[in-house]
Amino acid sequence: MSILDFADEDALGCVQSVDTTTVIVRVDDVERLRALQVNRLVALRSSLAGHKLIGVIHKITRTAIEESKRADVEQGEEAHPELNLVRITLIGTLLDKDGARSNVFRRTLETVPEIDAHCFAMEGEHLTRFMGVISEVTGGAQRLSLGTYTLDPNAEAYINGNRLFQRHALVVGSTGSGKSWTTARLLEQVAELDSANAIVFDMHGEYASMQGDGFVHLRVAGPGDIDARKTLADGVLHLPYWLMSYEALVSMFVDRSDQNAPNQAMVMSRAIIDAKTRFLTAGNHNEILANFTIDSPVPFAISDVLTELDRLNSEMVEGARAGTEKQGEFHSKLSRLIQRLSGKQTDRRLGFLYPAAGVADDYAWLDQAVTLLLGGRSAKGGRGGVKIIDFSEVPSDILPLIVGMVARLAFLVQQWSAQGTRHPVALFCDEAHLYIPQDANSGAAENAIATFERIAKEGRKYGVGLVVISQRPAEVNRTVVSQCNNLIAMRLTNGDDQNVVRRLLPDSLGGFGDLLPILDTGEALVVGDAILLPTRIRIAKPVNEPLSGTIDFWDRWADGSAAAALEKAVESWRRQTLIK
Repeated sequence: MSILDFADEDALGCVQSVDTTTVIVRVDDVERLRALQVNRLVALRSSLAGHKLIGVIHKITRTAIEESKRADVEQGEEAHPELNLVRITLIGTLLDKDGARSNVFRRTLETVPEIDAHCFAMEGEHLTRFMGVISEVTGGAQRLSLGTYTLDPNAEAYINGNRLFQRHALVVGSTGSGKSWTTARLLEQVAELDSANAIVFDMHGEYASMQGDGFVHLRVAGPGDIDARKTLADGVLHLPYWLMSYEALVSMFVDRSDQNAPNQAMVMSRAIIDAKTRFLTAGNHNEILANFTIDSPVPFAISDVLTELDRLNSEMVEGARAGTEKQGEFHSKLSRLIQRLSGKQTDRRLGFLYPAAGVADDYAWLDQAVTLLLGGRSAKGGRGGVKIIDFSEVPSDILPLIVGMVARLAFLVQQWSAQGTRHPVALFCDEAHLYIPQDANSGAAENAIATFERIAKEGRKYGVGLVVISQRPAEVNRTVVSQCNNLIAMRLTNGDDQNVVRRLLPDSLGGFGDLLPILDTGEALVVGDAILLPTRIRIAKPVNEPLSGTIDFWDRWADGSAAAALEKAVESWRRQTLIK
């Protein structure tokens, strides 16, 4: 039996005109017109038996007859003399039967309503039953719940976890709108899965509150961790310089404005290859030695590279006449490169790139790091399904380079895994505008953008999903944003950000963009492949709320006992390490 079994006398009105996915319905009963609300659901009778078309009310107008030809009529549309008109956008079809299943909702339109077909408002029990169908259809053995539908608080809103991560997702919203809350809600459910595998790029330590067996907390090594020789076992992640790609090394150590930049890049390349060759030879890694490239993740000693650069920079060679000498090809042309390399090496803020001897410079370290980051919760040696990496102590000028380094590591491991053996991983990119910007203003940003663009375009093939999270979607790389086929949009007040979201909405749902500035805190507009019904959802409260950093100014100012720990803050600033 159909869950939407309406009587003719319950009809809201009749179809007046049809244009692809837009339907105009004439409503003769003024009281029923007054009860209608924009963005509520309606059902229309289809020309196919057992089918009912589902639509969303987009516009409600009541026009005086003498003004009907010029008021409230969109350009190019036929004028309607009727007083009461409702514009409806069709979004799908409810089938009474689909094989052995009853009451199946599909995001397709196999037909459109006929002229004078009845339209019914979905309210009360009809709405509750329909929302129940939506919840069941998008469910499964492991259902991913966001919260409840705004249309019906009794109906739980489920999304398809496979499609959410396969086809990338974008979570946006102004500060304080509930982005971190939504992210925490997703992460808690991911962490519960037996073989969960996700990496969170945490820029401000917001997700340190996430607790449970499914979570592993790591932080990028700070200056104090180098002398203490802390390792992965201590929850400290080093990202040694030898893991960087050649392009990343050049962007970090070569000054492109230097006229000798091409020579410096070429000489550094040769020196690195020689240093890697010495490492592989000393360790008898003959199979690797025969096939490695400059981008192969092989440890090498930066001191060997500096020694070779110093030699070339001061090299004197035999002159044209016997017994005379002249300056070598690179004499005095590598001075700035040597200074930059030496300076970076002594910069305490970059200690994670230069771990203490024996911490992250042996052949086996990469296997341990990859197992921890990508092994998943059920892998041998794995400690948890969701790995939260705190980047809060990484200098902002090289933040894109370092985040891109971890993303590149994840992507390449997946790429070099044999077909059929890949264990999928999702990358949660918090504050994505900081390291995947639309306008790259440094070599570090260009390197990160290239990495994330490749993941956005090719990640699905290798089991790498992106969840891009930002309060400024207009500042996030457009290529990456355009590849996100799922949208969770919280309140947005900036016009440029709203326009980015509107461009992502299907033409038939363009009116949903008008909701962006009026969404409540914790309420989201959810559209995309992962959800059957594009609609507003109230995000459920996560068990562990993120440390979003929202401080109650007025209440704290009014508290006579409140005091700031300024001495500790100053000392942390001096040490470049957060003292808790």
